[in-house]
Amino acid sequence: MSLYRTYRPQTFADIIGQDHIVTTLENAANKGQLAHAYLFSGSRGKGKTSTALILSKVLMIQGLTDETLQNQIIKNIEEGSIVDLMEIDAASNRGIDDIRNLIEKIQFSPVVAAAKVYIVDEAHMLTKEAFNALLKTLEEPPSYAYFILATTEINKIPSTILSRCQCFSFHRIREEDIVRRLQYIVDTEHIEIDREALRRIAHHVEGGMRDAISLLDQLRSLPKITVEDVEKRIGGTSTEQVEIIFQALNDKNDLKIVEAVRSAEESGIPHEVLVRELLGHARSHLHTLAESGGDVSSVLPLLNALLSALIEIRKAPLPGLALEAALLRLTCTTTPKIEAKKQEPKEEKKSPVVPDTPPEESQKDSPELQPVDPATLEAPELSLNTVKEAWPAIVKSVSPASVKMSLQDGTVTDCSDDAITVSFSSDFHKAKVATPDASIAVEEAIKNVFKRTIKLQCTVQSDTEKDAGADQESVNLAEAAAELF
Repeated sequence: MSLYRTYRPQTFADIIGQDHIVTTLENAANKGQLAHAYLFSGSRGKGKTSTALILSKVLMIQGLTDETLQNQIIKNIEEGSIVDLMEIDAASNRGIDDIRNLIEKIQFSPVVAAAKVYIVDEAHMLTKEAFNALLKTLEEPPSYAYFILATTEINKIPSTILSRCQCFSFHRIREEDIVRRLQYIVDTEHIEIDREALRRIAHHVEGGMRDAISLLDQLRSLPKITVEDVEKRIGGTSTEQVEIIFQALNDKNDLKIVEAVRSAEESGIPHEVLVRELLGHARSHLHTLAESGGDVSSVLPLLNALLSALIEIRKAPLPGLALEAALLRLTCTTTPKIEAKKQEPKEEKKSPVVPDTPPEESQKDSPELQPVDPATLEAPELSLNTVKEAWPAIVKSVSPASVKMSLQDGTVTDCSDDAITVSFSSDFHKAKVATPDASIAVEEAIKNVFKRTIKLQCTVQSDTEKDAGADQESVNLAEAAAELF
């Protein structure tokens, strides 16, 4: 027997990650206040059908005093052999005739149990006519009849049906809860597996317990399951490609974008998985900006492009092309002179004091920021103006990218012979840059420009300084994308 069937929840206590639903149903059952129609919604593998079967047990033995009969009914439900419980797949029984047949059978009292229960899976697949036929029965069902509808697309359920059901939304199960459940299974089944492999499974299934257990079931024949085994099965990890894509957006490097998408394809990573990973990082960055009072508008074009790409790749004859086009449009939008950018030679050493500003803006508004003879830059004068001028290039050269993201939030406010003061809009970004490792990285980047050791001092802006900086030009889209790392 498969692991999922062996370890399928049989009681409310076995349901993982849906405490808000379990508590409500248990309290209603204890008080005799169970409704005649329920609607369970949520993505696959979150426990909708399992919860429906457990609720069916409660409904079908309520009021029965014979303990032997209760146990027999519960056993028959678990085996799927009781006539008073009907599980209907609306994907294949979606028409009005199917629902009429169901309604006719409802008129007959239960044969064995205290109630008749109808579980309608993928209820959103029912036709409009079928919903209309079901409506009256949901509104005035026989006293012994109960309906439990389950759907992954609640938006397709008519409001007239929703209003006649108690609706419960099944949440995404936390990764730590999935890992804990998988650990219990492997311990019981004596399966050899690395803890990190369990975490990789839990991360991959995006909150779906059923998918996690099914994946473990596929791998359990191996002598010992490693992270590499998991990644081979799921097609590798998209983390590396995500980082390359965001860096390519920052550099406006079309070739790297195309190569990253191709590499993901060759590694067996589905395009949809790659886009979802990109969206996840973009969303995290959006939240960080919102919490710190930053300019969220710089991230919106990226989010819109990725959301559109997610829709397009599902119907495009060449999904990879749809993704490439969406990403390349971003570089076209943020860099008017694409051809000129591509023709620049790759240099081992970057010019340290030339900020990464769009070519048109540099020529029109900031002629003093144009590239100059490197011979004159060997040891620039240290002043507040020269530091501010060189600061964009210094920030760009700092790694890791997570420190670069926070450093981008800072503003140079003071300079002395041995120290540069950078003021941040929030404690979050200040703390990120002020760590020993990050400070060393920034000071090394400063030293590469000014040819001397200069200490970095970090402060947090006052409210006045924040207001004064509110009108500064926001970072462009490519820079915002790079900050995600």
